[in-house]
Amino acid sequence: PRLIVVEYRGGKEGDAPLALVGKGLCFDSGGISIKPAQGMEWMKFDMCGAAGVLGALEAIGAMKLPVNVVGFVGATTNMPSGTAVKPGDVVRAMNGKYIEIINTDAEGRLVLADVLSYAARYKPAAVIDAATLTGACVIALGHTATGVFGDDALVQEVLEAGKRSGEPGWPLPIWEDYKELIKSDVADVKNSGGRPAGSITAAMFLKEFIGDYPWVHLDIAGTAYSESDLVILPKGPTGTPVGTFLEFVRGRAG
Repeated sequence: PRLIVVEYRGGKEGDAPLALVGKGLCFDSGGISIKPAQGMEWMKFDMCGAAGVLGALEAIGAMKLPVNVVGFVGATTNMPSGTAVKPGDVVRAMNGKYIEIINTDAEGRLVLADVLSYAARYKPAAVIDAATLTGACVIALGHTATGVFGDDALVQEVLEAGKRSGEPGWPLPIWEDYKELIKSDVADVKNSGGRPAGSITAAMFLKEFIGDYPWVHLDIAGTAYSESDLVILPKGPTGTPVGTFLEFVRGRAG
């Protein structure tokens, strides 16, 4: 496992940076809660959030935008082994909260939890994370729209950035009622709330680990890659969320 931090300093010294966070599961077998064999080869694309962060930073640097940006990538794999995390385990997150592991295939949110906590050290003006996080988001929105969650004002700003870039998003709620689905009897929170509102409960989980900063979560599970040809794109990775990240940063740069 590696934490990758990339800083672009195009703005004034001391200006709060914008933070881009990406899930970087370089391969996701599901771990002990292993995925079905059919389609598992596509799990090499479970790092599209991380690729989006690095791609956006490359473009931001090439454009010499007058803004400070920090990219964070949590890079690892999720594989079964004799020392792998097991359902029923309780682990301690970076911010001190304890997490009950219900399903080891809900691993991306564990990676993002610590990266989002770490990002607070940079006192960012805003944080956007992107992750191929839940199959539930694909069920809800298909391969057309990214699920967008978070602070209302920032959500609207990110939706506009996505619209400008041709990467449409759709807002989904993170009401406190949904928190009941991830309550644990033995820890502060559990890593899976089951099938109901799966993409929402995943976002609610992430909310437990954000710092004192405006935050938006992009669930790109349905939009980062496609297993079949789309209207204007061949099957495979689409490049989402590079455009959304870039347009958001361009908007803030003025």
